[in-house]
Amino acid sequence: MVERLTRLSVPRITRRRKGAGEVYATDRRIVPEETPVAFSYNGTTHAVMMATPADMEDFAVGFSLSEGIISRIEEISEIAVEEHDDGVDIQIRLASEAGQELTDRRRRMAGPVGCGLCGIESIEQALKPVASVDRARLKLMPDEIAEAVRLLSAVQPLHSETGAAHAAGFYVAGKGIVAAREDVGRHNALDKLAGALCRTGMRGETGAVVITSRVSIEMVQKTAIIGAPILIAVSAPTSLAIRTAQAAGMTLIALVRGDEFDIFTRHERIPLAGETLAEDVTLNNPATKPNPDSAASSLVQSPTVRLVQYG
Repeated sequence: MVERLTRLSVPRITRRRKGAGEVYATDRRIVPEETPVAFSYNGTTHAVMMATPADMEDFAVGFSLSEGIISRIEEISEIAVEEHDDGVDIQIRLASEAGQELTDRRRRMAGPVGCGLCGIESIEQALKPVASVDRARLKLMPDEIAEAVRLLSAVQPLHSETGAAHAAGFYVAGKGIVAAREDVGRHNALDKLAGALCRTGMRGETGAVVITSRVSIEMVQKTAIIGAPILIAVSAPTSLAIRTAQAAGMTLIALVRGDEFDIFTRHERIPLAGETLAEDVTLNNPATKPNPDSAASSLVQSPTVRLVQYG
């Protein structure tokens, strides 16, 4: 059995400015470990991810949920984490029905070579409809959004030591961050959080997911699987993430900087007392506005509310 470390001390040479000159020195820095993690279902390897070797049981459950291999934890009968010199192999034993569905999926994907349609299922899986969180009644005050990000930063020991890890947390009003997971990969951190919430029986509609990264469509999909109606991020979303959040009935909040943030979808979950919204801002309309720069075809303008608080 190999004892897997999540961080290592490595030597380095530093170059620093000193006055008008420069200084070189040797010292050490703590960096995060990155390890191949294989997910094997019923004895067959399904995928290999590069990840931080921690919270492997949470990762197994969360990854299985995100990939649609299971819909509830009862469909997993056993999880065994096997440590090897070069990585980690997570052996997941599925209940009979879930195992058969995975076998059938693999069979469908094994199409004839060069058929031209073999990638269609993968594209459909990437853009699959997300679970709706439209009926969730959760609301957060603006101060609670700022608090959620601030509290998450306080429970990131790996990032604090290395400056190179993402985090995903679950914020419940009045309780703070009740669960958090870190990983070198932003998707992995959210999968681990999903697994942790599922294993403890915590209901997603009771809180908001908070992430330290940008918001891509996968982050919205994973949040919807958790069942959380609010996703809070410190960085910006993609246009597809915005459209997906709108379709799911999810409140997407991004670019949180202190007490400032942007609301891109379903703003009614965040009471904006005393704020006057511009007439041309329609958050409930998922359509995008015309791009003023025809040459910048990759840029999309999305309706948004910018909330700025002072004092």
